[in-house]
Amino acid sequence: MKQDQKGLTLIESMMVIALIGILATIAIPPAFRLYEDSQAREQVTEAVDLLDSVKSPVATFYSDKGKWPTPEEFDNLVPTRTGKYVESLTPESREKGFEVIAKFKSTGVSPGLVMGGSGRTLVLATTNGKEWFCNDNTDPASGVPDLVPGTVLPQHRPSSCK
Repeated sequence: MKQDQKGLTLIESMMVIALIGILATIAIPPAFRLYEDSQAREQVTEAVDLLDSVKSPVATFYSDKGKWPTPEEFDNLVPTRTGKYVESLTPESREKGFEVIAKFKSTGVSPGLVMGGSGRTLVLATTNGKEWFCNDNTDPASGVPDLVPGTVLPQHRPSSCK
């Protein structure tokens, strides 16, 4: 008498589980990396918003006084200089322009926004208060010549900063 098989044998079940394990091992790391990158891009948006809020007061100050604000004057112009992910906004006067550096916190942010135990930076700079460059436009003709470039990775920057 022949009996019909109604399920998987033990060996077949083990092979299915092994195959699922192999596929998971291949698929999970890239998916996790994509998740971390999207999380970092969202957190960078906070820095971009803070930096955007700096443009108008700094440009007005420059057009009124003919000079860039000192750190103390910057403190009075820009009251909000930190955020959930941004540790600080730091103004820097350059020989031929002005820059504001947004530094990310070293904890509580996406791992892509931390470098060597310290938060990465995003930079906004101008030579005239009208045109603003994000992160690393150091070209002497079209950017800020002595700009200190930011360290946020290109894949985490918004399109306006690439």
